[in-house]
Parts: sequence; C-alpha cells; structure tokens
Amino acid sequence: MSTELSQKQLEAILEFSIDIAKQAGALILEGSQVIRQHLGGVSTVDEKKNSVDLVTEYDVRVEDLVRSKISSDYPTFCFIGEESFSQGIRPELTDNPTFCVDPIDGTTNFVHGFPFACISIGLIYRRRPVIGYFALKGSGAYLNSRATKLPLCLPGPLPSLSNALIGVEWGSDRSDSIIRKKSESFVRLGGDPKEGVMGGRMAHGMRSLGSAALNYATVASGSMDLYWAWDVCAGVVIAQEAGCFVSGAREAAHDGDFTEHLLLGRNAIADTPEEKGVDAQKRIVKEFYDAVEDWTPL
Repeated sequence: MSTELSQKQLEAILEFSIDIAKQAGALILEGSQVIRQHLGGVSTVDEKKNSVDLVTEYDVRVEDLVRSKISSDYPTFCFIGEESFSQGIRPELTDNPTFCVDPIDGTTNFVHGFPFACISIGLIYRRRPVIGYFALKGSGAYLNSRATKLPLCLPGPLPSLSNALIGVEWGSDRSDSIIRKKSESFVRLGGDPKEGVMGGRMAHGMRSLGSAALNYATVASGSMDLYWAWDVCAGVVIAQEAGCFVSGAREAAHDGDFTEHLLLGRNAIADTPEEKGVDAQKRIVKEFYDAVEDWTPL
C-alpha cells in the first residue's frame, strides 16, 4: 500500500526540497571552483585526480548529501539518483513517494565554468511528478521565491515553428546513427525550404543550455518556446505549473501525459479568433514531430 500524502505534507516536502537544493548548490559552486583551479594548474587537490575524477566526486558528494537528508526526514520514501542509477542501482518505480535527483544537471557546463548547471530535485507520487524545485502540482511554479510566478510574460500567438525559439541538446551519445538523426533533425528545424532544405521549418532560432532542468525552466519562464527533452521529473512539474503543454513521443496521444521521450511546448499560446491556445500548442507539437527523427536514448 502506498503512502498517502496530503496537500499540507506536499507543501512541507517542497520547502524541504528548496532547503536541500540551496545546500547542494553551495557544494556545486565549491566543486566548480576546485575543478577550474585544477584545470588552470592552481590546485591543492590530489595530483592523481583528473577533471573527470573531480566531477564524479562532486556528483557523488551532492547525491550523498541529498540522500542523507531525505533518509533522515523521509525514511520511508524511495530514492532514484542519476549517479547511483548510472552505476546500476535502479529501484523499481512504484506508487510510493519517490525522490528523483540529478545531483549536477549540466555536467559539461560545470566542468567548463559555464554558469548553467544546477541540481534537479523532483518528487514522483503515484507514478506522476508532483514536485519540482520550485513548483508544486496544482500550486503554480515560481522563480526563486513565491513573489515571482511563472511565466514571466504574457503569451502571444505562435503561428508556426518559424516563429519559435527551440531548445535542443546534442546529448552524451554521439554514435553515428544518433548523431546523424539529430543533425538531420536540426537541419530541418533551422533550414530554409526556399533555399533547398527539404522539409525545412526555418525556426527562428535554436539554443542549447546544456541542462535539461534549466531548459525546462526557460520554457516555463516564457523565454523559450519549445524544448525537445528527455530528463523528466522536476522539470515537468515546473513546466506544467507554468501552463506548458508536455507531450509524449511522436506516437503518443498528445493529451498532456508523457513518456520518457518528451517534447516540452510553449508555456502558453494566446487564443485567437481562429484557434484556442491549447489547440495551437498541440498543432505546434505535431509540426515539430513532422520535422524531426526519433531515436532511442541510452
């Protein structure tokens, strides 16, 4: 039998998540400084360690910090961490409350000192994301504090992908078949059909922030229109609570539910006399999938 959680308990878990996210953030900043010093030859760390060792060390330290806090305050909750998951520790997802944590989302940025890395903390309850720092299902999504609610600006019409700013990522799997599918998809999204790009959508622009959670948050804020996503938990709640349309893979019903392959659609699209905003969101999702190729992530 799964644990029952009231709205008040969920609100307390959100505050708990905010607190440990701030503690983890301080550790991430410390690690970034250590790695940058190491790469620059000014470091007091063990000379046998390379930058990869240091990244793994801080990934593990952040995950261990979060896990220990959760074990102390919520000992009956399950835990899925990216670092432990990658080492083969893969607990079955059940209806029980489950924290889902990526200790350092944006690892490449973290190594290079590019200031777009964060911790991603989410709670899955009855197999659906309900909490993502900083959002609670049914209560809205916020930037830093409850004084600033997302989205940050009112939505306008989005006639087609040619008007859209789209978030995309190359990902870590650069094998031939995957990289070709992504490259060809990006060409079609950005290409000009009038200049010979077959199926080109001439998207207004494409951006790679290097962090799934921050891509979600940028769409939720209204600064980006779409994000072709794969990491799901915390970002989904932030996006949905900001009014985003979250859809599953190409073959999905596009009814707001989702699978492991996600396309995150604009936080909102204004109604027009010809079309409701939600219908425009679904139309843009279909147009996007008509332009890209799916692949199976590792």
